[in-house]
Amino acid sequence: MRQLISTGSPFEAEIGYSRAVLCDGWVFVAGTTGYDYTTMQMPRAVEDQCRNALGTIDRALGEAGATLADVVRVRYILPDAADWPACWPVTRAAFGESRPAATMIVAGLQEPEMKIEIEVTARLPGKGG
Repeated sequence: MRQLISTGSPFEAEIGYSRAVLCDGWVFVAGTTGYDYTTMQMPRAVEDQCRNALGTIDRALGEAGATLADVVRVRYILPDAADWPACWPVTRAAFGESRPAATMIVAGLQEPEMKIEIEVTARLPGKGG
């Protein structure tokens, strides 16, 4: 079974990807930036972008039948490593209990205003160890 999940972001159709794909009990969520998709605005502060990205991810997971607690792998991508510590309280609030495997990568992002991109993999409850 393969299910495609969209947030309705214009980028998904324009670029050709899904926000998330559910396949065989796994949920793969695409790299997600901090846009507020209701206003298409990008906050200036990295922690606000982080919070927005995790909110978008949480909604996509919910559509697949999962939650942030089901995340087993997370990748954080930031253009500036110095911004990373400001995100820790936000990531701790999201993952402090479930503590998925995580990696932080420094790389350029698609637009200069983007300060963080987050990608996760989750396992549906009851689908395995």
